[in-house]
Amino acid sequence: MTADLTKNAEKPEELGSVSPTAEVPTGEALLEVRNLTKNFVAATNFFGKPTSYVRAVDDVSFFIRRGEAFGLVGESGCGKTTIGKMIVGLLTPSSGQIFYKGRDITALSESERRKLCCDIQLIFQDPYASLNPRMTIGQIVAEPIQTNKLLPANKVSDRVDELLELVGLAPYMKNRYPHEFSGGQRQRVGIARALALEPKLIVCDEPVSALDVSIQAQVLSLLADLKERLGLTYLFIAHGLNVVKHVSDRVGVMYVGKLMEVAEKTDLYHDPLCPYTQALFSAIPSIDPKQRRKRIILEGDVPSPIDPPPGCRFAARCYKKIEGCDTTTPDLVEIKPNHWCACRLYQ
Repeated sequence: MTADLTKNAEKPEELGSVSPTAEVPTGEALLEVRNLTKNFVAATNFFGKPTSYVRAVDDVSFFIRRGEAFGLVGESGCGKTTIGKMIVGLLTPSSGQIFYKGRDITALSESERRKLCCDIQLIFQDPYASLNPRMTIGQIVAEPIQTNKLLPANKVSDRVDELLELVGLAPYMKNRYPHEFSGGQRQRVGIARALALEPKLIVCDEPVSALDVSIQAQVLSLLADLKERLGLTYLFIAHGLNVVKHVSDRVGVMYVGKLMEVAEKTDLYHDPLCPYTQALFSAIPSIDPKQRRKRIILEGDVPSPIDPPPGCRFAARCYKKIEGCDTTTPDLVEIKPNHWCACRLYQ
């Protein structure tokens, strides 16, 4: 995938030849990410000039259809949370574009970008750290409504009651503080806060990773129910492949800042193409012997995002490596209908 953003802007059809965003019919994609890159300063010299960077996200492209749940999975540090934060505006991309309803939101001014907060919301990973302990639950859920002046003051309380009931909490609980709730209940409060502005797109940043397994199922069922009832669109970020399976319609797999594979959920789980994706699925435990995959043990270490290898990011650990994997970075191309993979085995 080319890194020349100016060239891509002039000739979008060239981007489409190697980008999963090319297959989106006009008006169907609610969100579209093109060649997104984010670098963080890793070290500076005596004068404060950067000498090295962490390449957290490197040339990533994908789209999310209206009403769809797009899952983004990968190891810790692969860049999936960084993508989510760039979409909601908490981080500024180093390069690339993010289109929302066909509009490039990376080119907006701060005041224009702030207006999009009502349409794009975030559910945080840690329900313990994301709620202000000095505020009651009612105040936490009401704050975005009051800040954006969506309702008259005399109607805010009734709206808070509706939101709490929507996520499975009793309205009388709004006078309690976060420390009086369990982890699952706190995450429900976080979901209610995200729904307060009636968003179209919600970025779910590992919303169940800090919860017990039994509570995870309840929260996932709630998110799936809300998606159908309210017509929401999700970017669902997670570590667990089983978690993503129950929520997502399509799934993207990341490794050290790169998008390795994108496909429909059923196709990806039954026929993964990328060796890295195959290794991930082989690690999923199953009580049914017929569904168990042959365990793939990866050797070597994950490459450093400060100094990534010149070729495929997975080449040093890949058990199917062929000539050229160490020197040439594979493009993300469509191998099967609606199934994209960045691997030299198929190119």
